Amino acid sequence: MSDELISILVLVVVFVIATTRSINMGALSFAAAFGVGELVADFSADHIFAGFPGDLFVVLVGVTYLFALARANGTTDWLVHASIRLVGGRVALIPWVMFAISGVLTAIGAVSPAAVAIVAPLALSFAARYHISPLLMGAMVVHGAQGGGFSPISIYGSIVNGIVDREKLPGNEVTLFLASLVVNLIIAAVVFVVCGGLKLPRTAVASGEIRQDKRDGKEGEEGAAVDAPADAESRLTPARIATLAALVALVVAVLAFDLDAGLTSITLAVALSVFWPDHGKKAVNEVTWPTVLLICGVLTYVGVLDEMGTIDYAGKAVSDIGIPLLAALLLCYIGGIVSAFASSVGIMGALIPLAVPFLAQGDIGAVGMIAALAVSATVVDVSPFSTNGALVLANAPDVDRDRFFRQLMVYGGIMVVAVPPVVWLTMVVPGLG
Repeated sequence: MSDELISILVLVVVFVIATTRSINMGALSFAAAFGVGELVADFSADHIFAGFPGDLFVVLVGVTYLFALARANGTTDWLVHASIRLVGGRVALIPWVMFAISGVLTAIGAVSPAAVAIVAPLALSFAARYHISPLLMGAMVVHGAQGGGFSPISIYGSIVNGIVDREKLPGNEVTLFLASLVVNLIIAAVVFVVCGGLKLPRTAVASGEIRQDKRDGKEGEEGAAVDAPADAESRLTPARIATLAALVALVVAVLAFDLDAGLTSITLAVALSVFWPDHGKKAVNEVTWPTVLLICGVLTYVGVLDEMGTIDYAGKAVSDIGIPLLAALLLCYIGGIVSAFASSVGIMGALIPLAVPFLAQGDIGAVGMIAALAVSATVVDVSPFSTNGALVLANAPDVDRDRFFRQLMVYGGIMVVAVPPVVWLTMVVPGLG
């Protein structure tokens, strides 16, 4: 048995154990990285640690730390009230507002994880307060970010179009952008319906006054009871003003100056903690450390797989099939599966060149194939093992985190299974390009 097959089987074993036993999958993945890296691939410890996602670790810790501070001093409550006022009290519009904000941010140049890092904490705080499904709200944020993610001036769009130019393939920037936008918009609409969006209040209610009595289960006509606002929640205090300034600074730093979202968040959180140490102490305890362990462990093992050549091994095996349409479908599946655990842009950078040989034959339209690969590799980013999904999981307050993790994993699995054949049928089979 080849080393690549052994590494894949070990990954399957990790999933089985984690889902049948109460063991953190990240801890299991670290053990697997050590076992496979040392015993199978003969890697040194330093080589194994090279796959540790240090940047994602800082993003998860920094963003959850900053928004834990915002929750501790009531800033998120204030923002929720402001959001309700913005849409005239129509709670049902808020998920779509979050979708649109995420999409605009990525369309004008923010990388998808940065947009999600900015929007998801507020969106999920709103969801917790008004008893909206966190899966619905998280999916709307991520799909919004991916919907705008391939505009001609976006980071993802520029990277993919650059790869197309480098490989001397025909491309169409508008088709790429619209393909991602339309697919993510349709998925968001389906999720909105399935996850109870139609049951949310669609008529104007008093600003931020929807509350559901979880103790006795009583609800109003729109599925929520109407309560009077707490003055303390709608009042701006010095701590809240400073936190709002920090959040604005985060947006400007990430979008205007291209600074790292994680390092910027943790710096701003530390600055706030200096002036309000009680809030800072509480916030540190609310950083979702089990989620950090989970994500970093899994991605460290994926790094070992990448270094071993397991991903390239799978891609080349598919491209050598000799049936262009079947190879195209399998490449879309590989893009979705691998991207659920690793860099979406990284996998596109690897798969597009692999597709060059049969694209050059003229049997497959290059424009449709590239669009299908791009959508397949990014629509799965709601997976809890991707950066976007991890941010959603880490920033969801007042949830059963294990249950929410499973929901995201199942949802990500549905995206992996369902989307590749759909985009293959609509973009590749017709021969676009």
